[in-house]
Amino acid sequence: MAAVRALVAPRLAAAAASTFAPLPGLRPRGPASYPRAAFHGSAPRPGPRVALVLSGCGVYDGTELHEASAVLVHLSRGGAEVQIFAPNIPQMHVIDHTKGQPSESETRNVLTESARIARGKITDLAQLSAANHDAAIFPGGFGAAKNLSTFAVDGKDCKVNKDVERVLKDFHKAGKPIGLCCIAPVLAARVLRGVEVTVGHEQEEGGRWPYAGTAEAVKAMGAKHCVKGVTEAHVDRKNKVVSTPAFMCETALHHIHDGIGAMVTEVLELARK
Repeated sequence: MAAVRALVAPRLAAAAASTFAPLPGLRPRGPASYPRAAFHGSAPRPGPRVALVLSGCGVYDGTELHEASAVLVHLSRGGAEVQIFAPNIPQMHVIDHTKGQPSESETRNVLTESARIARGKITDLAQLSAANHDAAIFPGGFGAAKNLSTFAVDGKDCKVNKDVERVLKDFHKAGKPIGLCCIAPVLAARVLRGVEVTVGHEQEEGGRWPYAGTAEAVKAMGAKHCVKGVTEAHVDRKNKVVSTPAFMCETALHHIHDGIGAMVTEVLELARK
């Protein structure tokens, strides 16, 4: 289970696999509370319709905010119309980001937390249909390994959320591109057998690639791992899957931003073909 140990630092590995009961008076909002969100579209010209799938809000228990923001900036610059989705499920657990430790008495909902990043414009993932979009993108963050799947606990034997699995299979079957950042490529590795993805380098290299062991889990799931630098994206043209390492690498933020830009550019080019 080296891949699991490499992915989840000891201070986070104490994550409880069970979810906690909702706090009194704080009930997660269900799908009925979220009208179908309008497309986010700041560019003046029509472009590919892209579904952005989030996993919460916060690197250790949800979506990595810098990755989500970078994806949105590059999609906006590329003229895409974006609709944001998240599953309406409890988070695996809640991390106190000031301490890096679980908050045992707290529970949060993935859809509700993701709405913070979406500025309220969000839709239940259960409503996402490949027929209505030209591409789908999954940012990283531990939420991809904890809420969208059980990779943080089960490694190569993980289970993927049923709606995430459906979305990946539907976009793949329709020949529509899928983009993935950071740890999110493990979702495609588990669902789309034989797919090519990157999570960066395969050696830690003195701590520059602290989660390098994830590459072995990718291979163990039947996928092909391709070594790439943080500013690069790997394109599996056969499967139309594009991935980039992002925060799998310890580096300056602008390098991560550039790598995400490379991924988004490739996804939009595939979507326009």
